[in-house]
Formats: sequence, structure tokens, C-alpha cells
Amino acid sequence: MLQPNDKIVIAVSGGKDSLTLLHILTQIEKSFPKATLSAVTIDEGIKGYRDEALKIATKNCKELEVPHVIASFKEMYGSTLDEIVDAIQKKAEKALTPCSFCGVLRRQVLNTVARETGVNKLATAHTLDDETQTMLLNIVHGDAARIARVKPVLSEVHPKLVQRVKPLCEIPEREVALYAYLKDVDYQGVRCPYAGTALRNDVRAMLNRIEAKHPGTKFAIFRSIEKIRPALEAVTGEAELKECEMCGEPTIRDICKPCQMLQELYTP
Repeated sequence: MLQPNDKIVIAVSGGKDSLTLLHILTQIEKSFPKATLSAVTIDEGIKGYRDEALKIATKNCKELEVPHVIASFKEMYGSTLDEIVDAIQKKAEKALTPCSFCGVLRRQVLNTVARETGVNKLATAHTLDDETQTMLLNIVHGDAARIARVKPVLSEVHPKLVQRVKPLCEIPEREVALYAYLKDVDYQGVRCPYAGTALRNDVRAMLNRIEAKHPGTKFAIFRSIEKIRPALEAVTGEAELKECEMCGEPTIRDICKPCQMLQELYTP
């Protein structure tokens, strides 16, 4: 995933997973003087929630002497997530959930910041739990082909896309939590107020129930998908990317998903 001379930016939310990754990569990076490490935190604009996370992320980065950038939905899209949620509620059944918007917008902001800061690797703290949930969600949503594209080390398919890696992809979430506890890592333990709207919660609960009765299930799912991914890639092929007609960001469509979603949301 990482090379000795990589310029790496870590997506740091302020939660246990991303701060554990920050602490671990900071220690590793000391042994590789040609590598550089920085962090980025996204301010989605969630009143009463994100402010604490920003403080914690900033505090950890300062203590570890890691350069830290904060980017916001408001600056990039002109709306906070709270404002987007207000618009969603006015649209009622015609709109997606807050998590659907947040995930799509966050991915674009992270890539934009990574590219503008001149790094060649964007590290995210997706754990084994996150990866298996995503795999099953893609199947539930009828988008099995997406499994071929969403993987631990994303392919380099466009000059405007910074390669994304997931160093914790085979680490169970509970082990990450244990590490954070043992190392006394200060992190935000409160869940996002919009998290309850996501289908991911149901998939998470289902996987945890199965794992409790049949230990090793999450590893088995992860490794099974890794085995069939080459076949999926052979069938689907690499997505041919172009640049969005509205914002210039990489997309498989004429208009990228963030621009499309926001346009549909704010169009009467």
C-alpha cells in the first residue's frame, strides 16, 4: 500500500479508527525520512457534533506534529450537511438519506484536498467491519460490479484521482478500539446524529450477530470477495473516467454524482 518515499495524507474524522491510523502511521513514518505525512479533516457542518471532532483531530495532530488541513462542505458546495438535510426533508420521499449525500460529498472533498496538497496517497481508516459492510451493501443495492472498484488499494485510473489505500482493512473494529484504549488515544465517541438513517446500520447489526455466533465470518466474507474480485474486474473492466461538465472533477458520467445530487436536491 505504501512506499518509502510516499507523500501521504490521512483522512482524520476525530473518531477512534482514523486517530488510531494517524498514531500508527506517525510512528511508522519516523523510520522513513523520505516519506511525508499530513492529515485532513472534513467539516460537514453538523451542529453540536462536528465541532468536538474538529477540536480532537486538531489536538492529536498538534501533539504528533502532523500538518493538518480542515476542509468544509460549506466552502466547496455552498451548503452544510445540516442545510442539505433541511432540503432533503422538504423533498420528502424524492430525496436520499443524509448519509447518502455525506458519503458522496466527503469522498470528493477528500480527493480534492489530497490532490491540491500534492500527495500521492490518501489513507483512510476503513476497518474489516467497514469493508465487509460495504461489500454486502453493494449487493443489497444491486451494484455488485462496484465491488470490483471499491478495494483496499484503489486503481490509478485518472490524473485527478489520488490513489486511496486502506491500511486497517483487515483489522476488526473492536481491535482498533482496544488499541485506542490501551494507547490512551483521545477520540470522539459520540455517533453522528444522522447515522441512524443509514441502511449500513442494519447490515452492521446483522454481521455482528452472525460474528458473535460464528467467529471469523467477517474475515471469511472479506477473503471471499478478494478471491472473486479479479473475475468481477475482468467482466466489468476499468471505468473510463472523464471530467465533470460542472466542476471538472473525475466522473464516469457527464456530470459527477455530487453535482447531480445537489442539482436534483435544490431544483424545485
